[in-house]
Amino acid sequence: MKRTTLSLFAGAAALAAVTGFAAVSAPGDTGVETAEPAARLPVERTSLLCPAPSASDLAETTYTSFTPVTEGAEKKGSATLTAAADGAGAEAGKGGEDAGSGKDGEDAKDGEEGRDGNDGKDGKPVLRPGAPGTPVTGTASGADAPALTGTAEGSHAPGWTVQQTTEVAAGTGRGLLGLNCTAPDTEFWFPGASTASGRTDYVHLTNPDDSAAVVDIELYGKDGVLKSTVGEGVTVPPGGGESLLLSTLTDVEQTDVTVHVNVRSGRLGAAVQALDDKTGGDWLTAAADPAGELVVPGIPADATSVRLMLFTPGGSDADLKVRLASPSGAITPAGHETVHVKAGMTTGVDLGEVTRGEAGSLVLTPTSGSVPVVAAVRVVRGKGGEQESAFIPASDPVGARATAAENRAKGTTLSVTAPDRTAKVEVTASAGTEGGTTATKTFTIEGGTTQNVEVPVPAGLKGTYALTVETISGGPVYAARTLTGEDEDVASFTVQPLPDDRGTVSVPKAEQNLSVLQQPPA
Repeated sequence: MKRTTLSLFAGAAALAAVTGFAAVSAPGDTGVETAEPAARLPVERTSLLCPAPSASDLAETTYTSFTPVTEGAEKKGSATLTAAADGAGAEAGKGGEDAGSGKDGEDAKDGEEGRDGNDGKDGKPVLRPGAPGTPVTGTASGADAPALTGTAEGSHAPGWTVQQTTEVAAGTGRGLLGLNCTAPDTEFWFPGASTASGRTDYVHLTNPDDSAAVVDIELYGKDGVLKSTVGEGVTVPPGGGESLLLSTLTDVEQTDVTVHVNVRSGRLGAAVQALDDKTGGDWLTAAADPAGELVVPGIPADATSVRLMLFTPGGSDADLKVRLASPSGAITPAGHETVHVKAGMTTGVDLGEVTRGEAGSLVLTPTSGSVPVVAAVRVVRGKGGEQESAFIPASDPVGARATAAENRAKGTTLSVTAPDRTAKVEVTASAGTEGGTTATKTFTIEGGTTQNVEVPVPAGLKGTYALTVETISGGPVYAARTLTGEDEDVASFTVQPLPDDRGTVSVPKAEQNLSVLQQPPA
């Protein structure tokens, strides 16, 4: 993700050179006239990629698309979500029309139901995104539901979010598996994967472009790199998807493995599907870029086991202070006050029932000298034969606004953390997919705490709804949404962190003050 950021800075520098970002001073001026601060403008185009949801014939998948209303956005727009050409459901991508657009490319009308009643296997749309402010859903069934690639433009682009949620009734990886479909990028870190007996982990790669992408997949265990030539130079076909079983990339069994996906050419979406024989499965999405300070938000209050996995990609060891931001303030877990992370090696730490019945988020800070680290936790709920697991990677902050597309009247928990300063956030519930009106609440999160806030529910709700979280003051704040299964006797759940939804972008204001230019003296 940093490579993308750097390219934006380079583009801004080039824009300054071409358009005269720095104004010209008149002869005799001693000061330097500077340009106005950069403006935040709604994005005009964005892309999302969803991996193939499951290899189980019992899988039932729901896709929920939502674009929040954004001030200043274009009045018209469209969104497309189509099946990838290769991988699971390969034939689904052939000859298909654009998902998410109405007839002749028009948007679905306000209030029009979004589901098309098909699973994407015949190339038809899985769903048709409607007007901004209203979520729509589509479904897919079985083992051959395809990966999806999507693009939104105009009014549909700012903050476009697609949630993919899969319920698997039985077998390896049973339970509730969920993720926010991701934007394409060139580098991904996944601490928390495994090649141990009882785990079946796949790395899913989806290519949105019309040219092949080439990627290297590196694995790091407790003693360092796990040697493999199979993961070098993997080719992902144009508009297609690939999934690779991690245990085929190395013959070494490791409980804790960090997966590094580095794209040589092109760009990809990437996610790891982690399936466990005993504790079900879920998606492990990419952790926030390596940093000296990290926040892992939204650990469920009833977690029966929490395992922290860390990796530092640099050449220096890292020593981190471990704190739990609880509703009453920061707590240091007994026996785990600090953790030492050796350079190039994956470190796993069992924190047990660290939340002890209360909302919690892990806050990791350097004890001395900042060394970039990536981190994630594996959370288990339930006991005995009804245990289920999920993953929470370290996340970027909410920023201006974050979005969770699929929420239910029951089984939705929103956790908000202010690790440093007190912050105020506004939480808005959208209209429902089948009816209901928006609702908004404002919350103050005290510094150093995590709060499971009482989320607003749309009046007259029918179907599911979307949540947006906006930072009003203070901060930074971090958030995560937990979605639990409808069967109260089973502990199935999934957790999605809520980083900034990329609804706006910083655009420098270019100006050139030509009035100060004068003819040179004769």
